[in-house]
Amino acid sequence: MECTQCKAVLDAETLKKNLYVCPACGAHFRMEPMQRLAYLIDEGSFSELYKNLTSANPIEMEGYEEKISAAQEKTNLSDAVITGYCTIGKRPALVAVMSFAFMGGSMGSVVGEKITRIMMLGAGEGLPVIIYATSGGARMQEGLFSLMQMAKTSSAAAELDRAGIPLFLMLCDPVTGGVTASFAMLGDLICAEPGALIGFAGPRVIEGTIRQKLPDGFQRAEFQLEKGFVDCIVPRKEQREFFIRMIDAHMQAVPSYPVKREITLNFKKHREPAGKKTEAEHDQ
Repeated sequence: MECTQCKAVLDAETLKKNLYVCPACGAHFRMEPMQRLAYLIDEGSFSELYKNLTSANPIEMEGYEEKISAAQEKTNLSDAVITGYCTIGKRPALVAVMSFAFMGGSMGSVVGEKITRIMMLGAGEGLPVIIYATSGGARMQEGLFSLMQMAKTSSAAAELDRAGIPLFLMLCDPVTGGVTASFAMLGDLICAEPGALIGFAGPRVIEGTIRQKLPDGFQRAEFQLEKGFVDCIVPRKEQREFFIRMIDAHMQAVPSYPVKREITLNFKKHREPAGKKTEAEHDQ
């Protein structure tokens, strides 16, 4: 394949070994959830939660069920985010990793519910929460139900803050719309991958509205760092060690958290019961 930035020709195996970062120019390509977890967490430590939640069609949008089924078949995911327990450097944590390949990472009722649940679980169990966000915004096929997820996830982030448990955000290319306008901007630490597009409306929409040419690099991670919109930019190869340091630093004040100790989590008590669940209205 060809790098979209420097036009270097890259073979698939080299790109995979380099964590889907161009070795020539450092461009960060998009990744899917399981690819991210493979380099981020301790091997074999992931225990997925809420896997069987699937979208209903709350506003009876024609063709929506077919689009969901097609996205599930394409990505092998139930919806645009996976959530679960893990350890990172033997430190227990909760993670949520979004998939842009699943309907543009759009946030419908299932995504909002899973993000909310993982934050509430972190508040209740005293575990740090790490969210890898990538999304085109709220899912239009669920109308008002999608917009309500903005308030719901924001409320869960507030509960996490009240409990004194950190929320770490890693913004990946792209993060826009209702996800930017809700939980993606509410972390105790808001990080971004190099070159990630981060904003509410996209550059073309803004240019069309104000009828002015935007500066080069507008809304990219480096631009947003300069303007104070994000706290830091962390290259992919450094993210695992970065989060280990951040967990140690932020969880020192939580007496129940076993920082820098050998940890074995009892995942069995958290596993999902057998049988498929259907969530029609998660906003209640």
